[in-house]
Amino acid sequence: MPSIEFTNLSKTFSNGFCALKEINFSVQKEEFLALVGPSGCGKTTLLRILAGLETPTAGSISVDGISINDQEPKDRNIGMVFQNYALFPHLSTFENMAFGLKSQKISKDEIKQRVFRSAQRLELSELLERKPHQLSGGQKQRVALGRLLSKNPKIHLLDEPLSNLDAHLRNSMRRELKKLHKEHKSTTLFVTHDQVEAMTLGHRICVMRKGRIEQIGTPQEIYQSPSNQFVAQFFGSPPINLIKGNLSSAENNEVNFTGDGFAFKIPAHLVPTKAGEVVLGIRAEDIMLPSESESSSSFLAEAEIMSVDDLGDSKVIYLRQDNLEISMKSSAEFKIPKNKIKFVPNWGKIHWFDAEGGHRLKKG
Repeated sequence: MPSIEFTNLSKTFSNGFCALKEINFSVQKEEFLALVGPSGCGKTTLLRILAGLETPTAGSISVDGISINDQEPKDRNIGMVFQNYALFPHLSTFENMAFGLKSQKISKDEIKQRVFRSAQRLELSELLERKPHQLSGGQKQRVALGRLLSKNPKIHLLDEPLSNLDAHLRNSMRRELKKLHKEHKSTTLFVTHDQVEAMTLGHRICVMRKGRIEQIGTPQEIYQSPSNQFVAQFFGSPPINLIKGNLSSAENNEVNFTGDGFAFKIPAHLVPTKAGEVVLGIRAEDIMLPSESESSSSFLAEAEIMSVDDLGDSKVIYLRQDNLEISMKSSAEFKIPKNKIKFVPNWGKIHWFDAEGGHRLKKG
């Protein structure tokens, strides 16, 4: 399977909109790379340029060290699954799945074998004679994937293929995609705005915003060490708590953090050496209930309980201090107090960001 290299890739449309700005990164052989970011950040444009459906304004793309900028789409050995499936309405399931093979001058017998094999894999064998209007959304999605698998190109491009499915189908198709990649080992770029899809499918995640790359890393790296405040906010449910404030020296090798109505005493080795405003980031699962031995600790904080989401296996508690609301997670068995709750952050897992630029600050 091939590797892909994007070098100084930019794209500006005729209306002046700059969709991509000097993109530089590589996709490894057999890698499943998830591209995530808000609408309009350039994810789909990047895929379309790689597929040959759009022309870059500047920069180049190489596959296994060979530039493909001047290659026609049909010569790139790349398959793409679109968000709206892009099935031919007048063709049957079999004909849609065989379409890409007929242009390759493959024999009828081999086309049948490939289509039947893919149809069996995707549980479409009973639907081969049906037209798209006779299929459900999940079935159409499988036909689009079947067309890709029947052709079996070197590179798979998936542009939000699960976004039109209900929650149950999304979960099952996500598992199916994982199995298919494990079997075919095709180099894959998967565009999504769904953080769960990115985390569960991507070997690495590329986070984009406004045509630029914010961070590339494994799901663990992206979640535990976000490069900036934008990346930190994009991943996590509920979103990370962000508290803007100032640091000042305290006694006993501690530092005071005060901001937005909250006041914490934090071990000195866990705060950044920066003057001025900073942003403290704490994820909901890293806000904990104090043990009995910590009930009088100087590291405790207290806030008013606003509401509780009971998720069955856990609870999300929304707290407020002055005008700032934060969230914390607790076990399903936790009995919620009436008005206020004491808590202690897991100081080893907090994040610090520059208040002005939003970039990550190192501790210590």
